[in-house]
Amino acid sequence: MEPIRFAFGMHNHQPVGNFDHIFADHVRDVYRPFLERIAAHGFLPVALHLSGPLLEWLETHEGAAYLDLVGRLAAEGRVELLLAGFYEPVLAALPRADRLEQIGWMREALRRRFGVDAQGLWLTERVWEPELAADLADAGVRFALVDDRHFLVTGFEREQLHAPFRTESGGKGVALFPIDEHLRYLVPFQPPADVVAYLERLRDDGHRLAVLADDGEKFGGWPGTQEWVYQRGWLDRFLEAMSAAAARGVLRLSTFAEALAETPSGGLAYLPTASYREMEAWALPPRAAGRLRHLEHELGEARIAGPDGALVRGSHWRNFLVKYPEANRAHKKMLALSALCRERGDPPAARRAIGRAQCNDAYWHGVFGGLYLPHLRAAVWHHLALAERELRAGEPLAYEVRDVDGDGNDEVWIHSAACSVLVAPARGGAIEELTLLPGLTNHTGALTRRREAYHDAGPHPLEEHPGHPPTDHEDRALFVDRVLPAALPFEKYASGDFAPLASWARARMRFAVDASGGEVRVRLEPEGGYENLSKEIVVAADGRVCVRYRLAFEGPLGEGRFAPELSFGAPLAMRVEPDAPLWQFPIETVAKSERGLEKTLQGMSFTPLWPAGLTECAITLLPPGSEG
Repeated sequence: MEPIRFAFGMHNHQPVGNFDHIFADHVRDVYRPFLERIAAHGFLPVALHLSGPLLEWLETHEGAAYLDLVGRLAAEGRVELLLAGFYEPVLAALPRADRLEQIGWMREALRRRFGVDAQGLWLTERVWEPELAADLADAGVRFALVDDRHFLVTGFEREQLHAPFRTESGGKGVALFPIDEHLRYLVPFQPPADVVAYLERLRDDGHRLAVLADDGEKFGGWPGTQEWVYQRGWLDRFLEAMSAAAARGVLRLSTFAEALAETPSGGLAYLPTASYREMEAWALPPRAAGRLRHLEHELGEARIAGPDGALVRGSHWRNFLVKYPEANRAHKKMLALSALCRERGDPPAARRAIGRAQCNDAYWHGVFGGLYLPHLRAAVWHHLALAERELRAGEPLAYEVRDVDGDGNDEVWIHSAACSVLVAPARGGAIEELTLLPGLTNHTGALTRRREAYHDAGPHPLEEHPGHPPTDHEDRALFVDRVLPAALPFEKYASGDFAPLASWARARMRFAVDASGGEVRVRLEPEGGYENLSKEIVVAADGRVCVRYRLAFEGPLGEGRFAPELSFGAPLAMRVEPDAPLWQFPIETVAKSERGLEKTLQGMSFTPLWPAGLTECAITLLPPGSEG
């Protein structure tokens, strides 16, 4: 009986903006020792994907020894290097030209550093959309790795999936390798004998190919895996067991290119929009995620693990842009700047900055995903600001009225060589972005405290937060206007456990824009209800912002406190007129990661409190270095 081909691939990635020590720790403790150990043991060939951010870090931080090892093994044909978008974007979330460029950057980097013309592609987060087939073909990709789940949700049987398949879009085709979910859960978490037994069973059943490709961080980077994989000997036992199995004729290691050339095709497949099972659950809003969890419980573990389970699905990656408006704003700003960059001849520095801002991690959240990590979100906005500063160099103050965030409501986008400001009339005239280009900082980068599905999964383990953590009624921004009860205590306000007397957080505002006298003025009045408030936002070319209010509250409203809330990711100097008490508190979230539930500082809230019987008041935000 012929041995089964075993195509084994690893994906090593650290996101743009991650801390240097995280890169260094993973290279030292995970990526390099794993490759050294399998090379010494002869567990080759294997496929390897090194993401662009990791490659750039290695080339500038004494990573030559690891890169030289990769290069030597690639030259010997014992490591098959894989493509992806260079800065690890979710390709489906990019414009077509950007997808092709990202893959082109990776192809060129592998040629330059390793002398390799890569043929296959690691699909970031295995996010597939049908139109990708044509783009991959145009980018010179011969095959891509996707989850077997993508086939199962289409109606394929698991036993059919031990072969490469073909798909196409517009007549342009690419091969697809289904990654075996069972192998992903066996390696490295179960005894090596279980892996060998599974491969032997596949061979005995007549299958000619087994595919495993997964995150390299599983081999020492995830909590507990360093001890399990290395100190407690899982890797040594695995290599010994696989070598023995190869000697017995159970398996032989194969590159994906060899498998594509020498394994009969499984046939034609058209896959739906899909990602891996957990990702689709994470993309659901909390109530829907709870219903899915309840449905899976009712069906039972055995049925969910069987063929019926593939038909029980959550949402898709793009729904994170609905679930988290902060992610959507960054994504839509990236799209707008990418289009502007191409209009202006694609200056290389701006294009590379946009490419770095396309790194996927800060746009989504589950157990993985970095949306809740402020330094990753800040890195995206930093590179968007780099691109915009390059593209708007020397520009005067100007504005556009357009639906920047794609929700069907127009925003006012005010910009100059020094600033980029987004006013949302459909949100009461809140400022959703205030990026000061000299400092490359979006000062509105605070994250809203939201209820997540896992907050309801059981007793909360953080002693500081018994029960559910604080949540916000509205998305955070600058100048979210409310009238609060005069007797509302600060603690209730800070926890989000309050009901305002009036709120303009979701009020649609009529607006008019004037760009005279070297400033842009946006005048706003409510379309209906609470007509006793008007608001004027004045933006200067250097990014100074002044918001003036005119109030005419009577009755119960006039007895409250007018309280515009400003939520900063990076605070600015603020002038309040007339003087008023100022409430401030840290914006902290409780979110799940592979390490468990973690509390994270996301920004600061500042709220001046004026008597609501006042007729006029104003807040001015001052760019760093400007005069008071």
